[in-house]
Amino acid sequence: MITMFSKSSQGWVTHSRATEMRFPAGECHIKTESAGDETPLYLYLTGTDANDYVTAGMWIDYAHAGGHKVKALIPYLPGARQDRGVPFGAKVYANLINALDADEVVCFDPHSEVMPGLVDKLRIVYSDTVIARVLRKHIGDYAGVICPDKGARLRTEKTAATLGLPVYYATKRRDFATGKLSGFECETLPENGKFLVVDDICDGGGTFRGLAEATGLGKDRLDLWVSHGVFSGNAAALNEHYGTIFTTDSHPGATNPAVGARVTPLIPYLLEGSN
Repeated sequence: MITMFSKSSQGWVTHSRATEMRFPAGECHIKTESAGDETPLYLYLTGTDANDYVTAGMWIDYAHAGGHKVKALIPYLPGARQDRGVPFGAKVYANLINALDADEVVCFDPHSEVMPGLVDKLRIVYSDTVIARVLRKHIGDYAGVICPDKGARLRTEKTAATLGLPVYYATKRRDFATGKLSGFECETLPENGKFLVVDDICDGGGTFRGLAEATGLGKDRLDLWVSHGVFSGNAAALNEHYGTIFTTDSHPGATNPAVGARVTPLIPYLLEGSN
């Protein structure tokens, strides 16, 4: 999904009047006849549809033709889970993003430590400050933050430090041949208080269901934050284990009605710190 934003001659930030279209043969294009004297500012691209990336490139080309600099807000970096092996998916998607020729690219809580080094002119917004602001009135409800696996360790520790809460660690085993998860364990938790599980991506939710079962806690004592809610497959079953599921609008799956996640719009956070 892609939305483009511009500033009107009256100074209002609105949807760009240069709008996307498709030719009968299927090519993406931008109609500029109604754009007038708007000043293009930024685009917001969520999900992984390659046609959205072509449309983004067209809109950025339109902006540059008028002498304007624009930002590409791409909170979910596609291919971040394909950062090794062949094909090298992270590099393929990074090349696609670089080809847009945006003057700045802004992402949110990238899964991969590899992919940010492949994307030109990238600025990263990390999840800890966003989580702190989303939960600012409820931080005192939590007795700690739970790290679901080794891959989430740095992210969870940073979040716990920002929230001023202790962190507790869980582990799991994955059969890379089949993708099957097993062996969930969690260190002993305090007898009282709620806990926030923090990670970057939730696809089908198997990791978080297994973790919840390993803690032995009911949903009244567990909440879940995932920065990117894909929420595929059996993700709705997370509601059996978590009282509140928090995510952002970085991926279209975030609004899966069967999951009912509390969705935080990211544009204001991604624009902070921009020139």
